[in-house]
Amino acid sequence: MEWSDRMNSAIDYIEKNLDDIISINEAAKEACCSSFHFQRMFFAIIGITPAEYIRRRRLTLAATELATRTEKVIDIALKYGYGSPNSFTRAFRKMHDINPREVRTSGVKLSAYNRVSFHVKIKGGNGMGVRWWIPVRKKK
Repeated sequence: MEWSDRMNSAIDYIEKNLDDIISINEAAKEACCSSFHFQRMFFAIIGITPAEYIRRRRLTLAATELATRTEKVIDIALKYGYGSPNSFTRAFRKMHDINPREVRTSGVKLSAYNRVSFHVKIKGGNGMGVRWWIPVRKKK
């Protein structure tokens, strides 16, 4: 299994559990590496930590549910791991620049953070036809 396949397996685990408890250790196991290495590689490639990725994805899904369903805001907040309406509202406003209740009004624009996937394409490995010039030293 290639590195990108293992990382995609970790992303699959995260995506399947966005409305449940997510263990970074379990995601690292899916990627066949240590938790430290998984977090380091994730950040190096994506530019955010796995925890931040999870937060953004949950808030994106919460915004979709608020726009398309009639459930209470608190129920959606609890579904995506927020223990209080205040913490959910604060995080939601930080990402979307509006309060959760305002999503249900028409004409509202929301931010979305889409699922990531890893694809590695290696280029090169072919000869370049370079000619090297090696100076010849003359004897003195």
